[in-house]
Order: sequence, then C-alpha cells, then structure tokens
Amino acid sequence: MQRQLTSLTLSLTLLTASNAPTLATPPKPLDKTVSCEILVVGGGLAGVATAYEGLLAGKTVCLTEITDWVGGQITSQGVSALDEADTQSQRLFFPRGYLDLRQRIERHYGDLNPGNCWVSVSCFIPRDADKILSAMLKDASKLGKGTLKWFPNTVVKELEIVSPLTGGGQQIQGAIAIQHSPASGTPPINTEPLSQTIEDSYRYENSPRFEKTVLHFVPQTSPNWYVVDATETGELVALADVPYRLGLDPRSYLEPSAANNTGDPYCTQGFTYTFAMQATKEPQAQQMPSFYPHYSSYYSLEQTKYNFPLIFTYRRIWSNNTALAESKGLLLKPFDVTIPKPGDISMQNWTWGNDYRPGTVADNLIFSREQLQATGQLQPGGWMGGLREMSLRAAEELAQGYYYWLVSGTTDSQLGNNVKQPQLNNIYLTGLDSPMGTIHGLSKYPYIREARRIIGRPYYGYSQGFTISEIDISRHDYRGDYYRKTLPPEMYRSLWTFLAGWETAAVISGKVPLDRVQLRKRSRIYPDSVGIGHYAIDFHPCLALSPPEAPGNYGYPNEAKGGGQAYPFEIPLRAMIPQKIDNMLVAGKSIATSHITAAAYRVHSFEWSVGAAAGTTAAFAMDNGIMPYQLVDELPRREPQLEALRQRLEDNDNPTAFPGTSIFNESWDDWQ
Repeated sequence: MQRQLTSLTLSLTLLTASNAPTLATPPKPLDKTVSCEILVVGGGLAGVATAYEGLLAGKTVCLTEITDWVGGQITSQGVSALDEADTQSQRLFFPRGYLDLRQRIERHYGDLNPGNCWVSVSCFIPRDADKILSAMLKDASKLGKGTLKWFPNTVVKELEIVSPLTGGGQQIQGAIAIQHSPASGTPPINTEPLSQTIEDSYRYENSPRFEKTVLHFVPQTSPNWYVVDATETGELVALADVPYRLGLDPRSYLEPSAANNTGDPYCTQGFTYTFAMQATKEPQAQQMPSFYPHYSSYYSLEQTKYNFPLIFTYRRIWSNNTALAESKGLLLKPFDVTIPKPGDISMQNWTWGNDYRPGTVADNLIFSREQLQATGQLQPGGWMGGLREMSLRAAEELAQGYYYWLVSGTTDSQLGNNVKQPQLNNIYLTGLDSPMGTIHGLSKYPYIREARRIIGRPYYGYSQGFTISEIDISRHDYRGDYYRKTLPPEMYRSLWTFLAGWETAAVISGKVPLDRVQLRKRSRIYPDSVGIGHYAIDFHPCLALSPPEAPGNYGYPNEAKGGGQAYPFEIPLRAMIPQKIDNMLVAGKSIATSHITAAAYRVHSFEWSVGAAAGTTAAFAMDNGIMPYQLVDELPRREPQLEALRQRLEDNDNPTAFPGTSIFNESWDDWQ
C-alpha cells in the first residue's frame, strides 16, 4: 500500500509574542531507532499499568516519561497518599496490579500506612514508590516473558501519521522523541524545577544544560503496534490533533450542574507542586523567599477546625513515633490520628496552600487548540509540551511560599489574621535523596487533576461523540430548587426523561409525571466496560481572577456545583478510543469524560484500572488482528470479540464491573 506520511506536530505557551517560546529547530539526524509492539507515552500510574499488563501478555513495551521516575501521582508528582473510596478499599476490589502495589508497599514498610496519615489508608515516601513500581515492571517482564524498554527523561516531539488510501482511519507509523541527560560539567537532573527545563527538553539541539538523544520509535512488526497516550495532560491527543475538550462543558441535560451555558476551556482544576517537610525537636531558622510577599495573601487553613498539626498529619508520609505516640494516647481530636513528633515527614497538598488554580485565557496552564495554533505548536516540529511555562513557575513559587507561610506566617486569606501561629520546629526537605528526589525540594512534575479529554467516536445514542456525563455517575438529587430554577423547562424535562430508566416511555407519553419518577441509584452500565473506579466528584476549582494569587480571589462561579458523591462507576472502552486514529488508545485522565466526571475519574486506582485495560486491549487487538474500534463499532448489538476481551480482563483479575452490577440492581447506597 502506498503511504502518505503526514507529520503532525504541535507546541505551547502564551498568546503574546513577547512570551512565546522559541520554537524547535529542524530535526537533527536520528540517533537511535527503537522498535516495540506497544509504545506507552507517559510513565504515570496509567502508563505503568499499561506496561505491566503488556509485559504480562508477552509484548515488547516501550515506556517513555518526562521525569526519571515511574509512578506519576505517587512518585514524580509526590501525591503518595492513595485516594480510595471506603467500601472499595475495605473489600479490596481493585485490579491485580494495584493490589500488588499495595501489598508491596506494606511489605516494604511492614505497614500499609507508614505515615499514619488521616486522609488515606496508605501514605508513604514517593522515592520508595518508584523503586517498588520499577520492581513490579521487572517482575512482570520476567513472568510474562515480555520486554520492557524504559526511556526516562524523554518527551515525544513528533508523530508520523499514515493516511491510508482506502478504508479505515489514520495510523501512527512512528514517533520521534528526545531524551535528555546533563551536559558535561553541569549539575544532575532534578537540580532545577520543571519551569526552567521544560522548554529545553522539547528542543532537538543540545544546550549548555542538556545533551540530547533523538529517538525514532517504530513498530516491531510493521504496521502492527499500538500507541497509548498516558501523559498527564493529553500530549498525544493534542499532537495527533484528534477532537478533544478542555475545561468547562456547557450546561445541558447531561451536565445539569455545569457552571454556565457556554463552557470555558481555560478553567481546569487546580494543579499542585507538592513538597515534603520534617518535624524537628528544636526551632529552625526559616528563610523567607524573595517572592513570598507576592503570594502571602493567598494562603489559608480554610476552616477553623483545621490547625497546623492536623494539616501536617493530613498527608504525613513517614512517622518514626507512631507506636510511642499511640501508647501515650496523643491523639488529635476530632481526628483519630497521632500528633506530629520530631522526625515525622509530611507531604503538602492543600487547596488554599500549594494548589495553583488559574482559570483565564491569560494564565491557563494547558493550552487549548486555538492557543496551540496561535503559538505555532501545531506546525511541524513546533510541539513544546503544550503548557504555559509562566504558570508552572508561579505554581513553584506558590508552593515554596506556602512552606514559609506554614512555619512562619500569621495571616489567613479566608479566616482573617491572627488565627495562624508560627511553627518553627520544621525543615523543608531537599536533595536527590529526599522524598521528592530534587535539589529544589518540589515534586519533579506537578500533580495534574484535569487534562485534555478526548471526544470519543460517534455511536448509537452518541451522535456528537462518546462522553461519560455527569448524570452517568452522580448521586445528586436533581429535584432540588437549583435545578428547577436554573434549567430551562425543556432541559429539565429531558434530564428526568433520561433518568427515568424503565419509566422513560411512560414519562414521554405523560403517564408518569416528572415528580413521580424514581431516582436512579446506580451509575450507568456499559456493555463495553473494561475497568472500574469509585471516588467522589472532587473539585479543586479554578479561580475567577488573574493571577490566581490576586488578593481577594474567589472560585469560578458555580464551577464546583457538580461536586459530591458518585456511585461506583465503569470505564467504557469507547471512552479510550479517539477519533481519526485507529491504532491509538488513551489512558489516564484524557479519556472521554466531561469536566464534572473527570473530577472522579482521576484518582490512583482508576488510573491503574484504565491502564490495565489499555495494555490488555492493545495485546488482545494484536493477537486477534483487530483494531480496538472494531470491538465496539456494532454496539448495541452483540460484539463477540468484545466479550472475549472482557473475559480476558476478568480472568486476569482486572474487574470490568463491581459485584452485583445489573440493570435490575438499584441498591448501591451501601457503597461509600
């Protein structure tokens, strides 16, 4: 077949020429060609889970990661406190790899919760989690006879996309990536924060900071390979230029809690640079950062019930003194957690602390398609990561300033001054052997709560493209006054017609009035479910004014209205298949969710489950000579090969549904 090679590439940054980055120079000669069967871009939990299942299936897996650690949320992003729903955690109803991870954490420390934190059943050191996950991948490779090719400090710069002359969609035929290492005589990787290195990382040429190796990833057996976007922000989604959404969705009967009728691509959930601090026996000299006054009016304890000991122990990731403290009854009230003791280490991730929450066209972190076009990042060779460097830098400063406020500050933006007392018996942990593994002490990469979200392909009932919507998972009772008064009458009627389930026909005919419709008490059931998740719809909302640290700033109006509890939910395969490109799958936070449902589909166990589904689906498709979209293109009719895929997942202890899932089962209130 004659192939027409189209190199689709993109870039990033501000919309003003003065702040735009210098775009990449033309490619230098390729240094190395690497072949694989599954190319996984992004080494977070979704990427690790994809590789884990691919290796167990005996495949050759290439795994790239912008940092030098695998694990994403629990390692390079520093959020080493597992977000789990209570019932799912108590019943240990998780994918096999996630259970393996939990068990290895417990074996490593002799305790699942070595930090004795109160936010989670498990808080631990990020650098330890990198070692644990690396060992898991090594063991999976050995057990499944797969081959792992690991590329740390590597970013994908260009995609080679084939447009076939007849039939089917486009396919990714190759990917060009850049791996960077310290130039001779320069400090090691992780000396500088991301904002100072990210632009350099995406340039082809060597620099005073980095030496570059240009890699060419190609199919091991052409053209039978799969490319998985497991990046934190949906880089390949943007780079391949497939349809996606960003930020707020317009209000509709599917998204009745949306903030407004128009949507807003610049308002995504806040992102966070975490850091670690350690309690000391004696007071320490605390040095105020030069930029601290600029951010000091932002910080807050948030509620009067919170104080420094509670915030410290919230995500305490290490405690030497748990047994001693418990034996003396030193418990914080009303929380059943021990007070901090010298030597304890806390990881900080606090909304009115180190969350950076831009929400305007002037400061949004993840560039929209229009911004990418305006800055040249959709041009060949132009991709520079798709992030605003100035917002990264501001978030880094906000986080370092937050440490100083915690230990020395007395102001409070939400509660007023003089409610916060200095806490000088603490140190900020830095160094390559510190919990975050950086000289500067911040996480290697920010914790990203929301990414570009693909719009799935059109299917029966989804003429505009598949998306998981708010009413598919939310426990909201939409009979409240807010919905009656806010939604237009026809939209309100459509909402309850959709929720009516078995009574839909009777509602449409008028036999059952809207106020007598029984509220559905479960999430939507998908015939193509390939994974599971459960967590609250949890918002860290963007702020209305620019910059986020502006005094008196406030949450984007109604942005978090959809927040609240969700029913246990499923991960449909259709949410992982982008439009246009047939051999690409999406894992992690870039699957086809709405802004509201993304707030639940973002936590640790979900990332593992969707990654396990991606790895298994890629291996299954290769084994059976079928494209993933062909597994679901006949729905709602029976899809025998889809059923075989789901059976393989279940046989491998990767659940595709929660126990008792059925259209007849409306009893899910006990799942908390």
